[in-house]
Amino acid sequence: MSLNNDDCRDNPPPRAKGRIAMRRVARSLAMQALYQWHVAGQNLNEIEAQFRVDNDFNGVDGVYFNEILRGVPGKKSEIDALIEPYLDRPMHELDPVEWAILRLATWELSTRIDVPYRVVINEGIELAKVFGATDGHKYVNGVLDKLALRLRGAEIRDAKLNKN
Repeated sequence: MSLNNDDCRDNPPPRAKGRIAMRRVARSLAMQALYQWHVAGQNLNEIEAQFRVDNDFNGVDGVYFNEILRGVPGKKSEIDALIEPYLDRPMHELDPVEWAILRLATWELSTRIDVPYRVVINEGIELAKVFGATDGHKYVNGVLDKLALRLRGAEIRDAKLNKN
């Protein structure tokens, strides 16, 4: 699977069924849109229009896609400031795919407390496995684990207490 939908015209991805699957597809498309925004510097309205034309949004949580696409760039400086302390290299040296995934997941951890931290981390890892570099998912996992402790510490402590 690539970041370019041109190779999917003959074999479109299966439609998502159910709210969870529809959000997963929304995250995947939003991550690709954020990548495009970061790399090409394209206008968000143009990106959204392109993605809605190029993809069948019947199996996508379109509202969530839009929230991510508008939310991440709207809080870019805050999100990057949250991520930076947990990186082992300067941000400009990050792989653009991993950067898009980390920004998306950080936005979810910091603004969408209705989404459990474990779901955010798992979705980030899965996106990195599909779109990222060979071991990119390990890097994403390490950063998000540390970030979750900072942003969702109470939720993590509660989960550990309820597990015992």
